[in-house]
Amino acid sequence: MKALVYNGPGQRSWREVPDPVIQDPEDAIVRVDAVTICGTDLHILNGDVPTVERGRILGHEAVGTILSVGDGVRGVAVGDRVLISCITSCGRCEYCRQGHYGQCLGGGGWILGHLIDGTQAEQVRVPFADRSVYKLPDNVSDEEAVLLADILPTSYEVGVRNGKVWPGDTVVIVGAGPIGLAAIATSKLFSPTRIIVVDAADSRRKAALERGADLALDPDDDVEKTVRELTGGLGADVAIEAVGIPATFELCTRVVRPGGTVANVGVHGAPATLHLEDLWIKNVTITTGLVDTSSTPRLLAMLAAGRLELPGLITHRFGLDEMQDAYDVFSRPAETGALKVALFAEAGAE
Repeated sequence: MKALVYNGPGQRSWREVPDPVIQDPEDAIVRVDAVTICGTDLHILNGDVPTVERGRILGHEAVGTILSVGDGVRGVAVGDRVLISCITSCGRCEYCRQGHYGQCLGGGGWILGHLIDGTQAEQVRVPFADRSVYKLPDNVSDEEAVLLADILPTSYEVGVRNGKVWPGDTVVIVGAGPIGLAAIATSKLFSPTRIIVVDAADSRRKAALERGADLALDPDDDVEKTVRELTGGLGADVAIEAVGIPATFELCTRVVRPGGTVANVGVHGAPATLHLEDLWIKNVTITTGLVDTSSTPRLLAMLAAGRLELPGLITHRFGLDEMQDAYDVFSRPAETGALKVALFAEAGAE
């Protein structure tokens, strides 16, 4: 089969590799029908995730059809159309039993495209298949479902839920990439008074407004002053960091009100300064986290019932064998206008 292989920082190749095989009774082999590229993949290519070894197949978000299963798999069968979660779960360790699948001690967690070969390939081996893939309803398309592999549960769990978004809140989302836009959609489930988005790219600010933000600011604007004016001098109830660089994290700590919450979602490759000399007296809560995907069944049910809106998050579509072109487009959003890209085993299938 062909796959997108990480060859070290800044180097990738779409090339022939061996087909995956069942290695454990709980494995499933899945034919990839739709896959996407994550900002985390770009962090890996930038060298920000040194635990990823050269030769690793990247990718952790996909939809596919089960080709074979191990003898220990009971919940899914050959021929099932499934969502492949970015997080796998052994289901037995202390963290999994608490629903903290991202911290799995039994060989799961974020392993696809990280510690084992991932989904940016024609086929993928998925460990712990009973707890790591989800059967898809017929009325949910591959294009919709692939957004549930990572960005929707991540924005909801690590951003909105950790941030404790509540009805009537003012929410500031710093970063209007795919995660930031998904955070708009999942924040709106809780009826905040206003959602303010901050991003340097005009195209992404426009996308944020089109997808439900009430105000979109450039970082060069006086963001802190604007937020204070809109909140009676208090600041944001919740600030969600959705980029992963020091400047955006530090901006979140400046716009949040006393007693508010900063929810860090972005993947950071460099240290950020924590200004405790200012924050210690403000009762500010700062949360971090890797998604657990414990919310995936609920989000999938909402999507199937028409209760979760996904307005135009995918902007570019490719055939699976156009993986290199898709990376080029996704990595230059300021020039291409790319938000989320999707690749299909049959070009134009969606």
